Amino acid sequence: MLRWILGGRDAQGTVEKSAALFIGEEQPKNCFTEMQVLKGHFDIVRFLVQIDDLRFASAGDDGLVLIWNVETGDCLLELRCHTQQITAMTSYSFIRGRNAHAALITASSDRTLSLWDPDSGNRVQNISDLQSSVKCLLVLVRLDVWLSGGNELCVWNRDFELQCKTVHHSDAGISAMVELPKNFIACWLLLISDGLFASGSHIGELIIWDSVDWTIQAYEHILWEEPAGDSQSEVKLKQIERSIQHMSSDGEYIVAAVGSGLYVFNVLMKSVVAYRKMAHDSNVLHTMLRLMSCSEDGSVRLWELQDLPLPAEPASSGFFGMFGTFGRSGKQTGPPAKKMPEIPGLRSLELIGDLIGHSGAVQMFLSFKEKGLVTCSTDHLLIIWKDGELQSQLRSLAVFQKLEENQKL
Repeated sequence: MLRWILGGRDAQGTVEKSAALFIGEEQPKNCFTEMQVLKGHFDIVRFLVQIDDLRFASAGDDGLVLIWNVETGDCLLELRCHTQQITAMTSYSFIRGRNAHAALITASSDRTLSLWDPDSGNRVQNISDLQSSVKCLLVLVRLDVWLSGGNELCVWNRDFELQCKTVHHSDAGISAMVELPKNFIACWLLLISDGLFASGSHIGELIIWDSVDWTIQAYEHILWEEPAGDSQSEVKLKQIERSIQHMSSDGEYIVAAVGSGLYVFNVLMKSVVAYRKMAHDSNVLHTMLRLMSCSEDGSVRLWELQDLPLPAEPASSGFFGMFGTFGRSGKQTGPPAKKMPEIPGLRSLELIGDLIGHSGAVQMFLSFKEKGLVTCSTDHLLIIWKDGELQSQLRSLAVFQKLEENQKL
């Protein structure tokens, strides 16, 4: 229904749409049948951060931080201080005394870092003498510190006091500390557990590291095969490398966004579980282990791991099969059908839902479980996707409660 109301939309790029991924209007396993559009930003919205069970923050290129209620869709607070686009944002929960406190940390191209109280909207701390803008933020909960990364890596405590920072190393110095693969450039880091983390490279290398001694525990080089296109008479396959744009993990599995495809890796077995080379019509920008993905093509897709069917025995062509041979040359006119690689335990990644609502690239999403799914986009909008059946039940319950109250009066 949503696709019919909003109309079709071509992919944002030169990649042609894959007919095999068209799921149609009937999506019985897709519960997100209601949507609520939120307006407040006037430029690209790039970041979503959950504050608690009801609130989340959004930020982007307009320099604004907006705090929302996921149930009502109301904008609760507007945080203004940055003069340029926000480059990173994270939530920071810490214990002070006996009470738990929630805070927001934001970084901007104006070379500042700010600590916010999301309850009052006040800026608690601010640092404005940075040498360069911060590109990423990471909170280490067990150590009660947080890290900022850009041209230098800094460690801060909860009071915004600098504990230490890196100096500029040469490539040789870094290589001397950790034995990295040749020409390795990490473009994504992911914490798997207390003892493991993963790195994804610009050439599709997925490496699992030991957090203590920095030894490689598993290595996978993700290569897609595509027709080379250098010969009209013969189709040749070439291996192409794709950068890993995003990774997420639940400790047991890692799902990696590689080009326009998805790749699922089992951490314990150190093996491939499932993959789909063309999961979207354009590059995948964000993933989640509930098996969701969003892309530059403006869609959010839901996936399900399914067991591959057992290979069927070849049937005899029989009497009627003879008629298929008349007039047919022995020469094959098309390329041979590609077979799935024989990997033990490999499962298929099947599309079960397609959320179409944004008119621009979907930058990321945030799940509030039964309360809904929040997405943000280059179209300056946020959308809260909700379980239509659950919302209908809640509305009915509210009506009955209202009737009971009126009868008591």
